Amino acid sequence: MEMVQHNPDIVAYLAADEAIDHGHPLVRETAARLRIGHDDAYSYAEAAYEYVRDTIPHSFDTDDQRVTWRASDVLALRTGICYAKSHALAALLRAGSVPAALCYQRLADDDGGAPVVHGLVALRLPGRPSWARQDPRGNKPGVDARFSLGEERLAWTVRPEFSEVDYPVLYDAPHPAVLGALKAASDRNHLGRTLPTAL
Repeated sequence: MEMVQHNPDIVAYLAADEAIDHGHPLVRETAARLRIGHDDAYSYAEAAYEYVRDTIPHSFDTDDQRVTWRASDVLALRTGICYAKSHALAALLRAGSVPAALCYQRLADDDGGAPVVHGLVALRLPGRPSWARQDPRGNKPGVDARFSLGEERLAWTVRPEFSEVDYPVLYDAPHPAVLGALKAASDRNHLGRTLPTAL
């Protein structure tokens, strides 16, 4: 889909903040490890994506009650929901000098009920004219997300007939509604009741 760059300054998509804390030693160490054998931006980005997708379980899949939101905590505790895993991937990409944005979908049940905002990452590689969205939530039966710069391989394709939406904006920092829900949650069950339903 066509993405709308929210901040015209590409440098904003390399910056650190409280959630995408890529100056943290653990983020830097993880990025350095992932760079071994992945010298070009494409292979490094793919390695970072697969690392977050495959080695950090989605807390809803594992029934882990811990709530993480800071990238370094996601890497240290090895748990998080889609937003937290997106923060971790964005931090690893930015640590490797790959511009990374946060972007979102609105998903729903098959009857259009129980809407929820889902978090993704978009990255921009050298020589590529456009951003490419990636979904690091983690695969499971019925979900087969993959790294791709061409045709998107996200966990879910939105269904407009069920009021699902691909939000086109590329955020250089987590959306305030997302970060607020993560920070306020006492545990994952609490978070499940307070997730944003729209942006």
